[in-house]
Amino acid sequence: SKEIETFGTTTDELIRLLDWLQDRECVHVAMESTGVYWKPVWNILEGTCELTLANPERIKNIPGKKTDYNDAEWIARLHRHGLIQPSFVPPEDIRDLRDLTRYRRKLVQNVTQEKNRIHKILQDANLKLATFITDIFGVSGRALLESIVNGEVLDEHQIRNMVKTQLKRKVPELIQALNGRLRVHHRRMIKRHLDHIAFLEQEIKELEDEIDQLIAPYRLELELLDTIPGISLDAAASILAEVGPDMSHFPSDAHLTSWAGVCPANHESNGKKKRKKNYRGNKGLKTLLIQCGWSAIKVKDSRIPAVYFRLV
Repeated sequence: SKEIETFGTTTDELIRLLDWLQDRECVHVAMESTGVYWKPVWNILEGTCELTLANPERIKNIPGKKTDYNDAEWIARLHRHGLIQPSFVPPEDIRDLRDLTRYRRKLVQNVTQEKNRIHKILQDANLKLATFITDIFGVSGRALLESIVNGEVLDEHQIRNMVKTQLKRKVPELIQALNGRLRVHHRRMIKRHLDHIAFLEQEIKELEDEIDQLIAPYRLELELLDTIPGISLDAAASILAEVGPDMSHFPSDAHLTSWAGVCPANHESNGKKKRKKNYRGNKGLKTLLIQCGWSAIKVKDSRIPAVYFRLV
C-alpha cells in the first residue's frame, strides 16, 4: 500500500512525522542527502527506526516529470527492494568531534591567511624581514613586528637583544631590512592582523582542549594511527573524526579509499579506458590524507620516501 503525507520542517512537524511513522509501525526510513537539510530529520528519527541515508547520485529517478511526491515514492520503492546503498553517518559523539576538528582546520587556514596579509604589507612598506628570517612569526620575528607596530626606531643593540640564536649574526642585514617606507597606515594594518592572529590562536587552543576531552575514549585508536609515517596526533584525531572508530562500515580498504576520494577513477567501455575525474569523496579527509602523504615522504627509515622518489 502507498500513503503520502506532507510535513513541515519545524521540530513540532518532525515530531508529528515521528508519530505518524510509529502509528503505521514503520521501522525502515530512507531519505536523500541534500546539503545539511537531512540532519534535523535524522536527529529526530535516530534511535526510533532504522535510517538509511542515500547518495542523490545513486538513486536518480528515470527521466520524466520530477516532483517531490514522485521522488519520495521512488526512494521508498528502491529501499523496499534493497537497492539503496546507505551512506556512512557516524554516531553522535563522532559527529561532534568532526565539527570541532573541521572548525579547527578552518581557523588554522584563517591564521595562515592573516600571516600572508602581513607579508604583503611588509613588502608594500619595503621591509625585507622575510629575506633574512625564515619564520617572521617566531619569537624573534614577532618581537620585531611588535616594535614596528609601536613605531620604535631600533638600533643595533636593541635588535641584538630582541633576536635569538643564529639571527644575532644577521643584525647588520636586519637593520637594512627594517629600513623601508613604513607609514602609520602600515603599522595600524599590521596591528589589526596581529590582534586577529592572537584571537584565532586562542580559539584554536580552546578547541584543542575540547577535542582532547572528546577523544579521550579513543586513545588506543589514536596511538595506532600515530604509528603510520606522516600522521601526527592532530592528523590522527581528524582522521578518527571523519571515519570513526568502527571500520565495519567499510567492507575493505578499497571501499574506504573510494569513500575518501583518493583512489583513481575508472571509466572503461568496449575495452578502452577513458579519462574521468576522480570521485570527490570526503573533502576534509582527502585533503588531510594528501597532507599526510607529503609529510610521509620526508620520514627517514621508511619505504614510503623510497617508493615516492622512485616513481618521481
